[in-house]
Formats: sequence, C-alpha cells, structure tokens
Amino acid sequence: MKFLSLNLLVILVFSFAGIAALPDSVFLQPASEKSTFHPSLNSPVAKKIVVDFNDVVYVLTDKGVCRVFENQVIKDLRFRPLQEKVPLDIAVQEGTGFLYYLYNNLLLTNEYSGTVSYSIPAGTYHSFQISQKGSVLLMGENKISAIENGKWIDISRPEEKISAIYVNENNFYALSKNAVYILKDRKFLSLHKGKNMQSLAFRGNDIIIGTAGGYYAINKVNGNPVFNLKTKIPIQDIRFLTSSNNQIWAGTPNGAFMERKDGKFDYYASLRWLLDDQIIGMTKGNHNDLYFLSVEGVSKISYKPYTFSGKANYFQDKIRRRHIRYGLLAEIRLKTPGDLTTAEMIDTDNDGLWSSFYIGSQAFRYAVTKEEIAKKHAWETFEAYERLVSINPLEGFPSRTYERTGFKVSDPKAWRTGKDTAWEWKGTTSSDEFVGHIFAAAVMDQFIAKSQEEKKRVANFVDTILTHIIRNNYNFVDLDGKATLWGRWHPDYINSYAKTISDRKLGATHLIAGLQLAYKLTGKAIFKNEALRLMKEHGYLENILLSPFNIKATEGYFYEGMDMGMGPWNHSDDEMEFLSFWVLHHYAFDKNLQKQYGKAIKEFWQIESPEKNPVWNLITYGTEGSFDKESTLWYLREFPIDQIRWDFKNSIRKDLAFLEPNFRLQLTKEVLSPRERAAHRYNANEFSLDGGYSGREELSGAEYLLPYWMARYLKVI
Repeated sequence: MKFLSLNLLVILVFSFAGIAALPDSVFLQPASEKSTFHPSLNSPVAKKIVVDFNDVVYVLTDKGVCRVFENQVIKDLRFRPLQEKVPLDIAVQEGTGFLYYLYNNLLLTNEYSGTVSYSIPAGTYHSFQISQKGSVLLMGENKISAIENGKWIDISRPEEKISAIYVNENNFYALSKNAVYILKDRKFLSLHKGKNMQSLAFRGNDIIIGTAGGYYAINKVNGNPVFNLKTKIPIQDIRFLTSSNNQIWAGTPNGAFMERKDGKFDYYASLRWLLDDQIIGMTKGNHNDLYFLSVEGVSKISYKPYTFSGKANYFQDKIRRRHIRYGLLAEIRLKTPGDLTTAEMIDTDNDGLWSSFYIGSQAFRYAVTKEEIAKKHAWETFEAYERLVSINPLEGFPSRTYERTGFKVSDPKAWRTGKDTAWEWKGTTSSDEFVGHIFAAAVMDQFIAKSQEEKKRVANFVDTILTHIIRNNYNFVDLDGKATLWGRWHPDYINSYAKTISDRKLGATHLIAGLQLAYKLTGKAIFKNEALRLMKEHGYLENILLSPFNIKATEGYFYEGMDMGMGPWNHSDDEMEFLSFWVLHHYAFDKNLQKQYGKAIKEFWQIESPEKNPVWNLITYGTEGSFDKESTLWYLREFPIDQIRWDFKNSIRKDLAFLEPNFRLQLTKEVLSPRERAAHRYNANEFSLDGGYSGREELSGAEYLLPYWMARYLKVI
C-alpha cells in the first residue's frame, strides 16, 4: 500500500510528558442561519439580494421588495407608499450603504430625509449602480445613461451585450461575456478581453473575474494580469464573486466556497450550510458575513467565536435535552428532514457502543473537574448498561438495547420479550457491544468508582459478561441457544481468518482486553489463566501484534456465506480496535505485555493517522504515547455544531487531489474537514466524500465530548 507507506506519512510523535497544554483560546467557527420565504409570498421569484448599512437584508422578488426577519423572508411593508410597488432593481450605494429603488419611471431612496429621487424615461432602464459621490449609472436594453450632479449624460455603449454593471471606488465597470470595460469620458473603454466571463469582484487594486471554468485577476487600472486562471477550485462554474476580509468568495450552481489565505478552500454546500446549493444571488454583509440567495430563501454564513470548552458545553446541554433514552445515548430520528420539532429518540443496533462515548466523556470530565454532575451522568448510563444484562433471562448476556413493548424500530426480528413483559430487549449482540461495555467499565473503574461498593458493582458487570463468554465456548449465545453472528471469539473462529484479514487481529484484541479487565476487577484466576492460555496456545498475542500494514484483500475466507477477505478496509473496526486498545494497555498483566501492546497500538495509529481522528490520536497518546497534536486540535475546531445527517457530495469538486482506488478507501490525498462532509460516529471512512441520511437523523455530539475531555485529562488542552 504505497499510498500509506511510512515514508509518506507525516507523523508527529511526542513523549507523554512532553506535550504542553494548549490554552483554551477563542477561535472562529462558521455558522449557518437560514431564512425561508414566508408562505404568504406564494412561491416568489427571487432576483437579487443586498444588505444596507443597518444590516437589513433585502431580497428583490417578483412580488416586491422583501427583507429577512426572524428567519423568514417577508414582504417589506414598513414604507407604506412603497408597499404595492415592485421595483425593477434595487442597489446599495457604495460607501454609504443606503438602499435605492429603481421603478419603471422613478429612482429613489428613503435616506437623505427622502429628498433624493429622479424621474426617468418610462420603460428605458432595468438596472443601476450608485457611486459613493452620488453618481448614478443606469442600464437598459438599448440605452446606458449616467446622472452626475443632477445632470443626465448619455453613455456610449459597447457593441457587445453588457451582462452586468459594477461600481468600485467611484468608477463604473461593465461586464460582457468576453470583455471588461471601464467608464471613462462618457465611454466604456475595453480594459480586458477574455472568454466566458460571468461575474466580477473587487479586492484592493484587483478585479477578480469569474468564468464558466474558474477565476483569475487583473489590475483594475490597466488590466494587466495579477494571477492566472485558477481551475483547481471546488466548483469551476463561477456565477457570483465577492471579496470579504480580503478573501475571495464564489457562488456557483453547486454551493459556495472561500479561498483561504493558505490557498486552500472552505466549501459550503448541502443543507448543513445552504437552503439550496444552486445559488442565484450573493452579497456580503457589514461584518464579513456572507448571504446566499436561492429559490428557497436566504442562507447566511458568519463566523462565531467559540472555545473548545464552549463547544463541549453546547453538546453536553444538547445531549441532556434530547439524546438520553432510559440512560442510553439515543439517536434522533426526524420525521420531517432537518426539523428538530419532529425529533424522536429511537433504538439502534449499537446503543451499547454509542453510549460508551458518552459515559467515557463523563468519566474523563469527572477526572478533570470533579463535578458531581458528571459522576451522576456516568452512573446513570452505567445503570443502563447493567439493565442491558438484567432485562433478559440469559445469564451474563448483554442485550443490544431495550424499549417498551411495541415501540421497537431497528431490525424488528431481533427483538424478544423481556422478563417484564412491558419491555422488549434486542438480541443478536455483537462484538461492537462487547467493546463498548469493556471500555465503559474500564473508565468507570479508573475514574468514577471510588468506594468498595462502587468498585464491586463495576466488577460484577464485567464478571458476568466474561463468564458468559467463557461458559459458552467464547461466544455470545442468544435465546435460541446459538452463537450470535458477530459475537464469536473462539480460537477456531478467530484463527480461521488469514493473518492478512483484520478480523483475526481485532477479535483477539477484544477478548484479551476483556479478560485482563475482568481479572484486574475481580481477581478471579480463571480470567488471567484463560487469557494466557489463548495467547500461548492459540496465538492471540501474535494476532494482536499483527501489523495493520499487512492487511489486504484476501479472497476465499467465507463466513456465513460472506467472503470476509474481499475488503475493502472495514472502518467500523477501527472504532472497536482503539476503544479496546485503551483497556488492553491500561489493564495489561505486566510491563512486558504493555510494551508489546504499545507497539501494536502505535502501528495501528500510524496507518490511521491520515484520518486525523481525535479519539484515535488521544487513545494512542494516553497509552503508547505517540500523538499528532495539530491534527487533534484541528479536528476539534472543525467539528461541526450542526449534527443533522445532511447529504453531501464532494466527489464533484475540482480542488481535491484524488488517489487511485485502494484497499483502505483513502480517496483523497488529504482528509476533508468534518464541516464539509456527512456527520458520522467514527464508524465510517473519514475519507468518504459523498453520503448522508437526507437530514432524517441527528447525532448527539458525544463524538466531540469524548476526545475533548480526554484532551483535558491528558493535558493537551
């Protein structure tokens, strides 16, 4: 796998004691606010968007002038004489920010005490611009005129059809498909010749020119080139341009993007950011805000100050308000896509695994802050783990989840009636759940359970599950007396896989971690003896130490009709591997084993490091000691506040460096920001470009809370 060779990996390795904690300083994070057209407008045709000096956002429609008000675009009724008038155009005066209206035979503004208005020939002009000095340029199908100091001036018009006029620093410019013109001495003089030009923006002494195939810049005085056509940009069809805070923003039929100062791009598309990716108007606000007009309404992107702790507080509050279902961390299903008022909590196959992220966050939080509320939350979720075991009649068998009878959602065939018939529990429990249970128990033991009674409670939980596994020939055995499909750790199963198939390494890691934990918590010799036997007689230690760099497509290993070696890389296994690593390393029988585990952890982290996942980074740092601090902090900063699972499509982008198809499904040279891709629980490929759930689910944000509090505990932040 040359694309992931160690020579190509940029890996920052620090000693555990050598990391300096980063002060929790303020950083800016983009946020989206959406305002839809009020139903009373009855499907208006939107034409243009502007922002005046008061930060009022105006939208010109075929129904008249509208404005943004409390997340809706409504008819602007404030000026009674203008209520029933429908302008041909609106524009904001350069410099002052005053709004002007162009009607069929009148140009006026409500500023200057209402004293400024011009009578114009009816039916002659359809658009206009106003300079800071008050000069007006009016454009019609057959005529261009200017008004300077109250005098009308006819302007010589270029032969080519003008598509738009602009004003910048009291100079007027015109754009056609193949030329940029500047107004001099009552004539439009050619400043630049080009092809397929669609938009202009001004930045300092430059004119940025948007085309159907990218953008470039010329000097606004002499037309000399400033930089050549840029085509390695997210979307090449540039319909709108503006400059905000000296950075170029582009609006396209497939979303918007900003060119950062480092030459890379922030891409804003999907319903996380925009009401509609097809942008039909764009303007900047007075505080580096950007407004995007679509047929659905107005989307605003602004930069809000956040701290790492502020984001943690947000997700903590969000989870408590809408994501706790009987103590378990719940997924939210939205009956209406994106509408949180239609939210309902549902069960999933892996409630036990997802809840481990939350219980882990609260355990690390308590270790750092000693806040009793964090301890209370941890015990609340641990009680739910205990009920996963007690709700069914099988000794030591952990249910996937539970729900009141008649309200199950996921995989209905896997449910059984509980000992209390008012409840149902879900069987078919997998290794995913086992990993969640041992990780949760480990952090409870390390950070939460303090009294002898509390320690015993955690120990009993682990004891009963591992005892069930041992007594059932290293399987989870369901109500039908059969081993579950993915709950198997017997040597005949684990070692049936080739050493190049991840299941061999993964299963051994899970089981040895669990047996070590059970021995440490209970002191029962059977757990240690069985672990050592499996390592010595059945190669489980060797399996744990298998290099992930050797995992590859290995056909011909069938299980339940599935060719388990076909690939590609199973990224949900990464989550189980790293959560197990925390337990495996911290509960090792001795220092020698711990050292060997450290080697396995470091190798796995090395192959995963291009994904920049903060949990993988911090678990590695908290065990073996290797770490990529920059990537960890980057991911936490970029982690989106909006956790609705919107659809994303990044495969159309032209700014990405794509890789050849490979086993690990690393599609691009660099991983995209989590802001620009679908929300997931770390059980998916970080390099996935497209996907989502059409806005019908909301994740909790525990995926942020766990690494944040781990980073606090490990003194990274």
